Amino acid sequence: MEEINETQATTLQNVKQKEKSAKRVQVVNVKIVKETSFLYANRYVRSPEDGYELLKEHLEDVDREHFVVAALDTKNQPISINTVHVGCLNSSIVHPREVMKPAILSNAASIVVAHNHPSGDPDPSKEDIKVTERLAKAGRVLGIELLDHVILGRTTVAFKKSI
Repeated sequence: MEEINETQATTLQNVKQKEKSAKRVQVVNVKIVKETSFLYANRYVRSPEDGYELLKEHLEDVDREHFVVAALDTKNQPISINTVHVGCLNSSIVHPREVMKPAILSNAASIVVAHNHPSGDPDPSKEDIKVTERLAKAGRVLGIELLDHVILGRTTVAFKKSI
């Protein structure tokens, strides 16, 4: 058997050390997968009422807070709807990253967000106002305008546009 010289041994040792410190990186393809679809009669979202009509089916009759984002194209036509967070009975903590991800993947020009208040009280909480402000700021950075934040109660709908 042939002996290896000192240089070869050092090279072999360096290769083994690099293998130990190396990090495998996954090459991925990120895409949106359509679950279902429905016909939206209004075609365009031009008012808070239109936002309500578009999103109400996703927020009515649920026992916990759901936070939904509707991605819109440059003509304010809906592209996609995504439930980005399901909270507990009286809160839904949502991060701008979660809201903007489906908007970016949908190539949205703007978004309308909505969530429900299972208590039935549609008035925005202080946290609702803060989230709206953070989403508007994140949207400005990304070039995705936050058009409105719709809050649904059991008997009433409150539209909060504190942007």
